[in-house]
Amino acid sequence: MSDDYYEILGVSRQATPEEIKKAYRRLAREMHPDVAGPDADDRFKDVSRAYDVLSNPDKRRQYDMGGRGNGNPMGGGAGFGFSDIFETFFNAAGGAPRGPAPRVRRGQDALVRIEIDLAEATFGTSREVQVDTAVVCGTCQGTCCRPGTQPRTCEVCGGRGSVQRVARSFLGQVMTTSPCTACQGFGTVISDPCSECSGEGRVRTRRSIPVQVPAGVESGTRIKLTGQGEVGPGGGPAGDLYVEIRERAHPSFTRRGDDLHCSVELPMTAAALGTVIQVQTLDGVRDVDVRPGTQPNEILTLRGLGVGHLHAGGRGDLHVHIDLVVPARLDAEQERLLRELAVLRGEDHPEARLTAAPAGVFARLRDKFAGRP
Repeated sequence: MSDDYYEILGVSRQATPEEIKKAYRRLAREMHPDVAGPDADDRFKDVSRAYDVLSNPDKRRQYDMGGRGNGNPMGGGAGFGFSDIFETFFNAAGGAPRGPAPRVRRGQDALVRIEIDLAEATFGTSREVQVDTAVVCGTCQGTCCRPGTQPRTCEVCGGRGSVQRVARSFLGQVMTTSPCTACQGFGTVISDPCSECSGEGRVRTRRSIPVQVPAGVESGTRIKLTGQGEVGPGGGPAGDLYVEIRERAHPSFTRRGDDLHCSVELPMTAAALGTVIQVQTLDGVRDVDVRPGTQPNEILTLRGLGVGHLHAGGRGDLHVHIDLVVPARLDAEQERLLRELAVLRGEDHPEARLTAAPAGVFARLRDKFAGRP
C-alpha cells in the first residue's frame, strides 16, 4: 500500500475533516473481517494510521510539512479512539446511554368526513360530528395503574430503560446498549395495571364534537380542530382532528371556484323584445333585466350572489346563461303572424351565412372576462 496517507484514504490534500471521516468509515466497513476476511488486517492498520494523523489538525499540519505525524494504528492519538470505532460499526456514539422511554406520548391525529350542500358551503354552517376516539381513562386518570398503586422500578435495568452488554470483535471488547426487554425500555414495570384500560391509560369511546364550517369551503377542504384527536398512550396529549368537506352537487347551480353558474330558458320573443325575469338564487328570488335583442348563450351576471370567499370578505358572482327556446309547433294564426314578421324584416327568403362554430361555455367565459366581443 502507498505511504501517502491521503492516497490511502482516497481523498485529496484539500479534503475537509468531514470528508476524511467519511472516507475512513467507508474503508473500515469494507475491511470488516465478516466482509474482507482476516487478510485485510494489515490494510486496516494502514488506514487507521492514516486516519489517526489526518483527523488531528496538529498531526495533519506536521504531516503536510514533511513529518510523519506519529500515527498510531490502533487509535492512541487524539483523532481516533473508541468512540469512532463504536460509531463506525454500531452507528451510535460511545457516550452515555439514553434515559428510559416515556410512557406518556402524543396521540395520533384523526380524520372524519362530512357532506354539506351548496347553501352551507356558501354561507357557512355548524355541524356535530361523531368520532370514535381514545380518551383519558376515567378510572386511572392516565396513570395506567390500578387506583392506589404505582409503577415500580425495573429490577433488571435499575430504572435506566436500557442494558449494556460486552461483545467481542476483531478490535477487542465493545460495549453495546439496547432497550431493556423486562420493562420495554420504560424503566418501570406496571405490576398491577388498571382493569378499565388494561394499563393503556386511555379507553375508546364515541364523542360528539361541534364543528364550525366557514363560508367558502369546497370538496377537499380540511378543517383542523386542535387537540380533538386521539389521546396518547399513558394519557398523553391528544392529537388533532381533521374534518374533510365533501360538497354535494346542486340540481340547478354549478360551482366554479367561488362563482355560480345556471341556465334559464327564455322564449325568442322575450329575448327580442326584452323583459324582466325572476331567477331563484341562494338568496331568494331576484328580478333580472333582459335587454332587447339578447342573443342565445348570452350571460347575465349578478354580482355578489355566488359563494362566500374562504377566510375573506365578500362573495363570488352568479352567472345566468340564456338558453333561447324556439317554438316547435305553431297554430295557423301564429304561423301567419310570424310569416308577416319575416316579410317585414326581409327574412322570408334568408341566405345562410357560414360563421365560426359556437364556442363552449368556458371559451365564452374567457372571452367575456378578456373583454372580447
